[in-house]
Amino acid sequence: MKKYVVIDIGGTMIKYGIVDQNGSLIRKNKIPTEAELGGPGILSKVIKIIDEYQDIYLLSGICLSSAGMVDSEKGEIFYSGPSIPNYAGTEYKKILEKRYSIPCEIENDVNCAGIAEVISGSAKGSRSTLCLTIGTGIGGCFLIDSEVFHGYSNSACEVGYLPMGQASFQELASTTTLVKNVAKAHGDSSIEWNGYRIFEEAKAGNQKCIDAIDHMSDFLGQGIATICYVINPQTVVLGGGIMVQEVFLKNRIERALYKYLLPTIAEKINLTFAHHGNDAGMLGAFYHFMNRQRSLKECRR
Repeated sequence: MKKYVVIDIGGTMIKYGIVDQNGSLIRKNKIPTEAELGGPGILSKVIKIIDEYQDIYLLSGICLSSAGMVDSEKGEIFYSGPSIPNYAGTEYKKILEKRYSIPCEIENDVNCAGIAEVISGSAKGSRSTLCLTIGTGIGGCFLIDSEVFHGYSNSACEVGYLPMGQASFQELASTTTLVKNVAKAHGDSSIEWNGYRIFEEAKAGNQKCIDAIDHMSDFLGQGIATICYVINPQTVVLGGGIMVQEVFLKNRIERALYKYLLPTIAEKINLTFAHHGNDAGMLGAFYHFMNRQRSLKECRR
């Protein structure tokens, strides 16, 4: 059975593993991205991962999912924010295919997550799907059936940069902002806050954490409503680390969505949470790889 290496490069962690030809994850692991090392440092980590697996498996392909704006035709990063310096211009496809002599495909990490959710996750069967990942920033993608709408310059649905008043969507509603707001509210620099701790404290009745989550949820609802006025999706999928807190978040975000979106529109939208969790980027990278390779074979006929 054929084996493929799958690597999901995020701003905080690199998740990676092996997928078989049936789309089953048979191994997985993760390491810190250390984004401050920049593009060359991340490329070195990717090569080390592939080298490690190549010693164990006969690999049939390299499937990549990455933060930043990706030209999936050329297989390279063409824009990245300051969180990953010197990342734009990283030619993954060219470099890795030359080094390993096996095909390589790369797609944006949020697009990969959306592909995974539409093909085998919580948006399966949806004809039009908005997928958002809330984490270090906010990423978005829009899929018609199971095809990503890339836009004219491969930058469609970069919703994290969406202006909302004097700030952007991700400056108001990302996990990064939630953590900063909670830390500021508590005013104790000796306490290390993260998404997991914030929700545990909120469940235990910490009002400052509850207020910060409510504040974030309101901005999430406002941002989602703004996007929905434009693209009117059938399904909205929410992913990213803190979205495992579906029980705590769903009602809050739904209330905010109805606050900012006309009820006649809101009631027809299926708001759901990612099924594949942290595996979505890896699985989506595999699905994207298979679709690209299939298309290339058809073009050669």
